[in-house]
Amino acid sequence: MPTRRQLMRLSALLPLGACAGGGREEPATLAPLVTGYRYLTPIRLNIAEVEVADPAPGAVRVSEPAPVRPEAEMRRMAEERLVPMGTEGTARFTIAAAQFGRERLAPQGGLGGFFGGEPGERLTCRLLCRLEILSAEGRRTGFVEAEARRSRTLPDGTSPAARTRAAEEVVRQAMEELNVEFEFQIRRTLRAWLVEGAAAPPAPAAPDGGEAIEREDLPRG
Repeated sequence: MPTRRQLMRLSALLPLGACAGGGREEPATLAPLVTGYRYLTPIRLNIAEVEVADPAPGAVRVSEPAPVRPEAEMRRMAEERLVPMGTEGTARFTIAAAQFGRERLAPQGGLGGFFGGEPGERLTCRLLCRLEILSAEGRRTGFVEAEARRSRTLPDGTSPAARTRAAEEVVRQAMEELNVEFEFQIRRTLRAWLVEGAAAPPAPAAPDGGEAIEREDLPRG
């Protein structure tokens, strides 16, 4: 606990520090973080369509303010990375958890805590998604899950601008981790549905196990 003499001395120094700083400005804005996922190699799947389902009930839990919505980023990842290259079947992407939380922390002791302004807080982010491969009849033939977690603790006195930036970074970093894990799980577990390169997959076999019918154009005239 600071003594009365310490408080009086600190209060006498505060005006001098304010004048010297001239109303200290916030640190220069950091470079914008990468937005979107189109710059990455697309994940081409031998299916006819990609379905991005609504989040599961209770999956989205966000403590405001949240400068970056985790569920919106997860949806964007699925829409921009998954590319259908086949003629039948569906890849269904589901958001199982999109959570961003803020927890206020107890004030720190000492002079820093006494004059620290806003108390510290802990930022947490948890993301969980699922990708299911469905046949033309709607039967699930394969699936993967990917999860990512990130957290960060902000000290007492962190400015509102720094808090906003930290919240954005926590979600972005969790998304980067989820993005890597998501692709890893697909390439490990769903290799049979991957289409390498930009070429279309072979035509499916004809019904009833017969041979696929080939078409040949007749010569003109």
